[in-house]
Amino acid sequence: MLFPPEAPDWDRDGRDWPNREHSRFVAAAGLRWHVQRAGEGPVVVLLHGTGASTHTWRDVLPLLAREMTVIAPDLPGQGFTEPLPFHRLTLGGMAAAVADLLRRLEVAPAMIVGHSAGAAIAVRMALDGRVRPDLLVSLNGALVGFDGVAGHLFPSLAKLLFVNPLTPRLFAMRAEEPRVRRMLSETGSTIGARGEELYLRLFRKPGHVAGALGMMAGWDLHGLERALPDLRCPLTLVTTRDDRMIPPEKARRAAGRVPGATLLVQESGGHLVHEERPGAIVALLLETAREAGVLPGKIAPPAVNGGPP
Repeated sequence: MLFPPEAPDWDRDGRDWPNREHSRFVAAAGLRWHVQRAGEGPVVVLLHGTGASTHTWRDVLPLLAREMTVIAPDLPGQGFTEPLPFHRLTLGGMAAAVADLLRRLEVAPAMIVGHSAGAAIAVRMALDGRVRPDLLVSLNGALVGFDGVAGHLFPSLAKLLFVNPLTPRLFAMRAEEPRVRRMLSETGSTIGARGEELYLRLFRKPGHVAGALGMMAGWDLHGLERALPDLRCPLTLVTTRDDRMIPPEKARRAAGRVPGATLLVQESGGHLVHEERPGAIVALLLETAREAGVLPGKIAPPAVNGGPP
């Protein structure tokens, strides 16, 4: 891009950021990362999807931290993490950068939970041998390509928009509350005023918009789908019936390509189900972790303060 777009400012835009007390800034892979770390126990890494940040885990993180060490970064170019240069914005490049961050933090994740595009990064890291978790969880994950013409059109369109320096600024200028609320509702989720305000805060920053576009512009999900049969660590795919972004049939298709994969279909919740029903999702994640041997034994799930079960 011709000039660096304005990014979210930690002192101003992050002044009341969810779980701010757990935030730190870490240098890795040539970037300055915003990372949240909380809890003790086996390490679980939370990777958000395109256009989000650590705020998407605002109610999940404190619940998981009761039993696990939780690591949640802002992905490159989004939230408060610096962007990767364009030539590193491939799925493999993003996976390599996140793996470098984990090495810098000196953590070996026992479990990685990726939402949407975050699931693709987690799987790519495992396929490339950069991590060896005991369990991968894809939460409404983007693991297969779009069908037909859309599979070629969407990445190309994102690339054209990304290289135009005016696009992120125009989008940010038009990021008004009704428009952002409507865009979020199109995910099939209702996340409440606090969540909407945080997304609005980010979408008003051209740097964050550019980071989301760049993430989509350099990815090859068809290539990831072809590689899925080579995945050698346990994979659980969680999908929700009301997800309008990545419908359940996509999860079924991905599960069919990974030997031994487990598919869990949730009857309610949209694409942002972890923001709608954090207590239920945490209970599911902890149960899955116990079944995979990441956590010992079966114990009663934690009391839910972050949302309805």
